[in-house]
Amino acid sequence: MTLRPAAHPRLILAALAFCGVLVSISQTIVVPLLPELPRITNSSAADVSWLITVTLLTGAVFTPLLGRAGDMYGKRRVLLIALSSMVIGSFLCAGSNDLTVLIVGRAFQGAAVAVVPLGISILRDELPPRRVIPSIAMMSSTLGVGAAFGIPAATLVVQYANWHTMFWITLGLGLLDIVLVLLIVPESAVRTSGRFDVIGAVGLSAFLVCLLLAVSKGNSWGTAEIVGLYVVAAAIVPLWGWYELRTTSPLVDLRVSARPAVLFTNLAALLIGFSFYANSLSTAQLVQEPTWTGYGLGESIVVSGLCLLPGGVAMVLLSPVSARISAARGPRFTLAIASVLMAAGYVVRLFTSGNVAGIVAGATVVSAGTAVAYSALPALIMHAVPVTETAAANGLNTLMRTIGSAICSTIVAIVLAGVTISRAGQVAPALSAYLIVFVIAGLAAVVAAGLVLLIPARRPAPVPVEVGTT
Repeated sequence: MTLRPAAHPRLILAALAFCGVLVSISQTIVVPLLPELPRITNSSAADVSWLITVTLLTGAVFTPLLGRAGDMYGKRRVLLIALSSMVIGSFLCAGSNDLTVLIVGRAFQGAAVAVVPLGISILRDELPPRRVIPSIAMMSSTLGVGAAFGIPAATLVVQYANWHTMFWITLGLGLLDIVLVLLIVPESAVRTSGRFDVIGAVGLSAFLVCLLLAVSKGNSWGTAEIVGLYVVAAAIVPLWGWYELRTTSPLVDLRVSARPAVLFTNLAALLIGFSFYANSLSTAQLVQEPTWTGYGLGESIVVSGLCLLPGGVAMVLLSPVSARISAARGPRFTLAIASVLMAAGYVVRLFTSGNVAGIVAGATVVSAGTAVAYSALPALIMHAVPVTETAAANGLNTLMRTIGSAICSTIVAIVLAGVTISRAGQVAPALSAYLIVFVIAGLAAVVAAGLVLLIPARRPAPVPVEVGTT
């Protein structure tokens, strides 16, 4: 029997959404600081890039692991562990200029991404059925909302305060999150039985580390290293899959994951994560390009960050709209509409790169589509998996978005570095480089819409009715 929450459902949602936004912000706040960090840490740009890479790696590895642990040992308990990881990481980064310490701190922050799928699972277990779909829509969208607000906030801090301030803020808010969870969020009695799949966890972690290192370092490491990582990753997959299909309590239930409703939703999530991240990367850099390029606006880092704010506002406003559409027409229909909207946003971006207003308009349309998509994805997953596997399944879906973002980062870097113009010894990406990025990201959204059509249709249905009384 599910333990009923003592707090009002809106308080539970508010506490968990605050956790999701903060963790998402903590992933992106270092981005505006990257150009200055080689000087601050007396390190090379390649070494400093590990502050992004390590967060990506630990987030990818720990999201499915902590999701599974939450299903087995208690979602609230594991949620507190993830939040504590973010606090530890913030503390390390706030008190040091040493690159090694900063990388370790960012690794701790990356592991906290599991907060979002854990929060989604808690909402499914603890809220009345009529509140579940709109609540998980809001919780899922915090991944995008936090990213949209995190970069502008960080640019303001970098411009007007000591850069350590960013981490002291996330440290303080992280401690507040822990207190709110302890006071408001109940522990669910919905658990899955069995032992934690240690071998499966090691195998999945090894695969993800090899794959994401190869993807994220593909344009900076040597060919032999990158090929070797891909070969090792490819060799791990069949061995890991063979083991997972034969163990009694697998980390990832591959039979459930192979269901069309789960498989195509996860593949769509990968492409949507790709498309969303291209929007953030291109917007922040495009408005800062020098005027001598003929298209650049030469704006400051603060302006580049503020260009993302309207998209963040759109994501907040559209999350409940997405839930209403899903309730009326089903999350499959919602995800299809969202993918088409993202593709339309990139069509807008193809013709509006000459002024700030046009750039903001196109970026906001893409963000609006992302909000609707991120809100629909967990509903599709929850309709297709057993209630005892909710956290693990949503963790895997979040992982797919992370992999999509990692692939996007590499492709965008390759295109912008490979298609350039120069003048008087200065080199910058050509306008055609950005247009290529927009075309690739738009096509990714179109393919995502096509994958949605392969998801089996079903009538809109509420989350399974809870046992007990409110």
